[in-house]
Amino acid sequence: MQDDRFMMTGYRDEDWDHDLSLRPRNLREYIGQDAVKQNLTIYIKAALGRRDALDHMLLYGPPGLGKTTLACIVAAEMGQNIRITSGPAIDRPGDLAAILTNLNAGDILFIDEIHRLSRAVEEVLYPAMEDYALDIMIGKGPTARSMRLDLPHFTLVGATTRAGQLSAPLRDRFGMVFRLELYSPEELAQIVKRSSSILGMPADEEGIIEIAKRSRGTPRIANRMLKRVRDYAQVQADGKITRTVANEGLNLLEIDALGLDKVDRNVLETMIDKFGGGPVGLDTLAASTGEDALTIEDVYEPFLLQLGFIQRTPRGRVATRAAYEHLGRVMTSLEGEEDPQLSLFDENQ
Repeated sequence: MQDDRFMMTGYRDEDWDHDLSLRPRNLREYIGQDAVKQNLTIYIKAALGRRDALDHMLLYGPPGLGKTTLACIVAAEMGQNIRITSGPAIDRPGDLAAILTNLNAGDILFIDEIHRLSRAVEEVLYPAMEDYALDIMIGKGPTARSMRLDLPHFTLVGATTRAGQLSAPLRDRFGMVFRLELYSPEELAQIVKRSSSILGMPADEEGIIEIAKRSRGTPRIANRMLKRVRDYAQVQADGKITRTVANEGLNLLEIDALGLDKVDRNVLETMIDKFGGGPVGLDTLAASTGEDALTIEDVYEPFLLQLGFIQRTPRGRVATRAAYEHLGRVMTSLEGEEDPQLSLFDENQ
């Protein structure tokens, strides 16, 4: 029997039909990631034509872009079941062996945060991915012997936010590797419009666009904001999401016009007010803001880098002129001295 502690089966029909489920069911409903969809359409048709399992697939990119959703869609398009687990949940090689031996031919095995698999568990995956076989040891000591069990042809779909932490032997065993990119405001507007329709929430075009612009290029954040604006519209407005209602609801969440929240602004303000714009080290910045260093580096810093509000230098993080302008601050240097940020970059030229 498979252990429910680290394993769950795929989505059932009632899960898809639940009024709170905003996940698309197939590639036609999946918005954005056009290059990935185009390639997947070809590979799925080819696999179905051969009546064979799809090749193993690795999905990587920032969180919230739809890696789990895409894995479920692949299973639906292939007409197969999907089994879902995660790297941290698989502690021992025996856990993975239990999962693999319970798969049926053509099943999709989805492992989220696959970069967090232990090396011992990875070793079990190698022959399973390449030869569809499982090598197990029977007995201990001098009488121990190796036994190989044949596995059905299955498809492993791995998802990670840190592709660089995957070992080379594991990464090279994936036949398809796709990077999911951040979404454009136009794509996010389509997602918000679709989600509002599913939720039965009337919303005009300007209200939808306002939510999309503040969603940091991420569908998960867009849907979360939509639900909070929906709550605001029901209680404080007439039940319809307009631009004014979206503005008021998001301002109540302290999310500004570019999608920066209170923590983002706190990081920038700390760099500018306490450290003259930088450079400042990550640990010092974390201690000054009261946030964990890894949280700043993984959650907040990528978006600030994307906006061009901070730069990484050998001496630490530096707030850019764009950050000063966004916060309404004046970028100044001491009289008779060069701008310290400009001199910082001169030494690297």
